[in-house]
Amino acid sequence: MTKIKVDHFKEISFANPAENILYDDVLLSLAEQGKIGNTLRIWESSVYFVVLGRTGKVQEDLYASALIADGVPVLRRSSGGGTVVQGPGCLNFSFILSKENHADLADLRRSYHVISHDVLTVLKSLRVQGVFRPTSDLALETNDKKFSGNAQRRGRKFILHHGTILYDFDLNLISRYLAMPVDMPDYRKGRPHEDFIANIPVKPNDFIEKFKNTYQLTTAAIATQIDFEERDYLTRFLRAHSPVLSLTVEPDSI
Repeated sequence: MTKIKVDHFKEISFANPAENILYDDVLLSLAEQGKIGNTLRIWESSVYFVVLGRTGKVQEDLYASALIADGVPVLRRSSGGGTVVQGPGCLNFSFILSKENHADLADLRRSYHVISHDVLTVLKSLRVQGVFRPTSDLALETNDKKFSGNAQRRGRKFILHHGTILYDFDLNLISRYLAMPVDMPDYRKGRPHEDFIANIPVKPNDFIEKFKNTYQLTTAAIATQIDFEERDYLTRFLRAHSPVLSLTVEPDSI
């Protein structure tokens, strides 16, 4: 399997959940305009928040009463996929990749396999044996417990592929905030959140360094701060496409 080529590595997180979500879209927009090439971003939120996929439904996916009581914000991302809880202990990776330079990335199903292969290879080097489970999950080989969910937004020339790695997350929050999904992969076998989702024993710095080594990134290719043009785009995106949702339904109606 041909390895992905990465030109830029961005280890950039924000205190604001909306900025964390929209920065991926900024990078995709810049790539579509030819201003950046293949990019890998790693980030982690210091606060808890919930993110719906593009077509996710508040009434079906969330326990609104718990979210309102805890003051946890709810956002919507531009990609598909299911609803997730973000926060400390959940590492995120975001790929911005050209469909033109890697034929397999032009096909939705094959692209998940190609990208997951690289992630699983990194994890294997850290002694975590994981497997890909369609449509877009990574699970532990021993018990089929999910530790990574993935989703994509596909542009004309590039794709945005982002995923999670649970390593030290408060898993009780998933059952507190998220209802059982309407659509479940076969391998889940109807398991509730607490029996289906797991943390894996990796240290985030080790994972990040292995990723850097995998793509043989030079110091010049690595950024830890947002640049001026990206900040300008992010400010405009926040004004025009705020991803924050308002939970206006009565808690008892959920």
